[in-house]
Amino acid sequence: MAGMNQTQVTEFVLLGFSHGRPFLFALFLAIYLATLLGNSAILSLVSLDPHLHSPMYFFLGHLSCLDLCYSSVTVPKILANALRARATISYGGCLVQMFLLMWCAGAECALLALMAYDRFAAVCQPLRYCQALRRSTCAAAAASCWLWGLLDSAVHTLLAARLSFCGAARLQHIFCDVPPLLGAACSDTRPNQLALHVSSIFVGLSPFLLVVISYLCILATVLGMPLATSRRKAFSTCSAHLIVVTLYFVAANLNYNRPSSGYSPAADTLVSVLYCIIIPMLNPLVYSLRNREVWGAL
Repeated sequence: MAGMNQTQVTEFVLLGFSHGRPFLFALFLAIYLATLLGNSAILSLVSLDPHLHSPMYFFLGHLSCLDLCYSSVTVPKILANALRARATISYGGCLVQMFLLMWCAGAECALLALMAYDRFAAVCQPLRYCQALRRSTCAAAAASCWLWGLLDSAVHTLLAARLSFCGAARLQHIFCDVPPLLGAACSDTRPNQLALHVSSIFVGLSPFLLVVISYLCILATVLGMPLATSRRKAFSTCSAHLIVVTLYFVAANLNYNRPSSGYSPAADTLVSVLYCIIIPMLNPLVYSLRNREVWGAL
């Protein structure tokens, strides 16, 4: 009987747009414009100002590029659906959106770990810093982050393409992501759930542990510095990245490692919006407010 009820899905109905469409449109438009402006400014400064041609700002440029991709994958479609009477996304569009979103997520986890290593090398091994993080090394490391995210995303997308949906396919969300897609499926989602848990360990937890280890080493080195001015300078160069890391990994953990009972639809949407849309807007703001060199470049 289950097989008889399965249909060939051509589109998903997004149920997160049931109320407040004009408000949602205005809110997400403002967020998107702020994200574009902030991250484009960071990219322009890193490219044009010779004082920012260092490994730290090279990786920051890649982070801004990722944040632009994050928002551009989701927000334009959200804005379009907020103006329509029936919010939908095609089946192929949903898979593409999920693929790009997971690609950005995997790449950003690896990139944040790489940025933590950059701060570790700058504070704990300053004499070897230029040799350890040469231009070619930084380029290869950044490319590896993008590739890592691509491979992770491909696994989740291939598994999602095998899912079946019964009747009208409805997503309790405002865009396509792995958790709401699994919630709407009527076929066995255990392989997808297993892939999500394994990915949480290798793609999420492992970079986070590398970040924690790097900052523990940085803290030990900074506390051993004899001059208070040296300690303040070391802390100031790391504080912005530490804020970004904390926001990102907490939101990612809430988004993909959900309790067995799940969240309410409103809480589910709020967590995903924080993770995929709000944080990309905040990142350039955090770096510009906490970084004198960025202010100087501006």
